[in-house]
Amino acid sequence: MKSVIVVIGPGSIGQAIARRVGAGKHVLLADLRAENAKAAADVMSNAGFEVSTATVDISSRESIHELALAATKVGEVTGVIHAAGVSPSQASPATILKVDLYGTAVLLEELGNVIVRGGSGVVIASQSGHRLGALSAEQDKALATTAPEQLLSLPFLQPEQVKDSLHAYQLAKRGNSLRVMAEAVRWGKRGARINTISPGIIITPLAKDELTGPRSEGYRRMVERCPAGRAGTPDEVGNVGALLMGPDGAFITGSDFLMDGGVTASYFFGELAPQQAK
Repeated sequence: MKSVIVVIGPGSIGQAIARRVGAGKHVLLADLRAENAKAAADVMSNAGFEVSTATVDISSRESIHELALAATKVGEVTGVIHAAGVSPSQASPATILKVDLYGTAVLLEELGNVIVRGGSGVVIASQSGHRLGALSAEQDKALATTAPEQLLSLPFLQPEQVKDSLHAYQLAKRGNSLRVMAEAVRWGKRGARINTISPGIIITPLAKDELTGPRSEGYRRMVERCPAGRAGTPDEVGNVGALLMGPDGAFITGSDFLMDGGVTASYFFGELAPQQAK
């Protein structure tokens, strides 16, 4: 039976990871837009990978369930790469919470129901989740364990509490890492692993939206003043993804890997600290 790697959001980062873990396997590329999945499939197919495509709306449980079912019809699901989502400059707070928070929770549940023993997954979170102020223990647990259909009803996620897209994005990405930590327990019972990567500014089409959007000045400042002094590349995220999904990462699960060129370090202890902002 074929080994299947499911890639949700086969953009620059999703493809970078898939190219490192998909050789000799069937790579199922799923995106909200069929043309995006096809474009990724053309690139990977021309590079020698066995691929197929699917359309998925990660804000819909039914759509995610259908994707999981489609993957099992191809073979055994041994890998999951979740790199889909929307950014603060692309969507409203409500849409960000629906797609990035609720959608990820459902995806972890549905794909976690079909992942096979020895399988592994990676969810792309964000450095933004690390710059959100500390939540209470009760809020952390709620983000990690509340049933997906009740997630968006949590009091601290209501419109009067979450008034801008950046705050919604920070909450969603903090929620992703917490959710993965909780799901690692359930995935472990199936003999599988799941982790998150929290990238900083990685040069992708989504990042370019941010670098030219209403918060562009702040993003450019992060790039210029972080310890690394530059933005990252999808291939660098791909290297970490390959570690987490491969045999060298066999003892790693329920973890979040922050790779942001030191932006978060500088935010708390360096030039990017809020009190020094001009």
